[in-house]
Amino acid sequence: MTSETVARGLEGVNVAATKLCRIDGQKGELIYSGYDIYDLADHSTFEEVAFLLWNLRLPNAAELTALQDNLRAERPLPDLASRILREIVGQIRPMRALEMSVIISGALDPQSSDLTNAQLKVTAARLTARMPTVLATYHRLRQGLEPVAPRDDLGHSANFLWMLNGREPNELEARVFDVAMILHAEHEMNASTFSALVTASTLSDMYSAIASAIGTLKGPLHGGANEAVYKLVDAIGTEQNIPSHVEALLARGERVMGIGHRVYKTTDPRAIILEKLGHELAAVSADRKYFDLSLKLRDYLARKLEGKPLYPNVDFFSASVYKMLGIPSDLYTPIFAMSRITGWTAHLLEQYADNRLVRPNALYEGAGNREYVAIASR
Repeated sequence: MTSETVARGLEGVNVAATKLCRIDGQKGELIYSGYDIYDLADHSTFEEVAFLLWNLRLPNAAELTALQDNLRAERPLPDLASRILREIVGQIRPMRALEMSVIISGALDPQSSDLTNAQLKVTAARLTARMPTVLATYHRLRQGLEPVAPRDDLGHSANFLWMLNGREPNELEARVFDVAMILHAEHEMNASTFSALVTASTLSDMYSAIASAIGTLKGPLHGGANEAVYKLVDAIGTEQNIPSHVEALLARGERVMGIGHRVYKTTDPRAIILEKLGHELAAVSADRKYFDLSLKLRDYLARKLEGKPLYPNVDFFSASVYKMLGIPSDLYTPIFAMSRITGWTAHLLEQYADNRLVRPNALYEGAGNREYVAIASR
């Protein structure tokens, strides 16, 4: 690449070396620190994956128990965060509330500027534990309900569903959501991860870097795609409307959200796993309409776009799976952040351990040298 070349969107540019994640877009492979996503989805838990990303290995039994205990202890929110959530509820969207809560946690942490590995892992666990409480609290308050306190006898994912709905999830619901959390935990150098690393490279604190990542994830071309998929399926309404709706969308030059991926040139492996889980959930769910319609939409698009490398990505099925779990659509992207916090913080551990300020160049294409003319003569 010459100095006169611009890599728009940094496509094809390696901006960091990492031991966390490997993606093969041609084969449809996703590997977390050496472990295939299919194996992790079948056998692991979100807490185990968090430990893996933060330590580059799976935990033994004692280490997993210690992490679980730590996450449980960090679930309650500071009083200030709880009071502010009550004040702002209904005035801002959940993603902004999550961003504000991260900033508040940083402001209240006297160790926020301690960038040692040990303290950074404390911060990572704290943010991971608190994000579910923030989202569940915000959702309950905007319904005019009191927040549901976290339960120490429930795992990370099951506890979120408990706090959100006020009902303990059954075994299938808890497992499906836990796998969804695993699938969203890490994805190499995506836009929000890069945003976090840029902020951290200035030696700003982890809280600020995560707030930056949340702001980046909020965009519809990144994390906002899962909510956009829900809105698309909701607008279609019935199978009979699929052709006309898709034709109109394509005629306007708009994207079909949830289809295609910047990296994957085949079906996103996370979409394959979520579709399988969706079938299991739909078999016992009274709210399977969106999942069934998603399948019909997927099949229609496969025929319509035959020969083009456009396949479902993780957002395509997460929308209908979350719907069956009783999760409102405007929480889909915040839940993405609630999972990705583990990957973001893991990348930040790497960045702080071997930091270099991110400062790329830009190719100037403006006017040549011009003579300044006094305002009276212009």
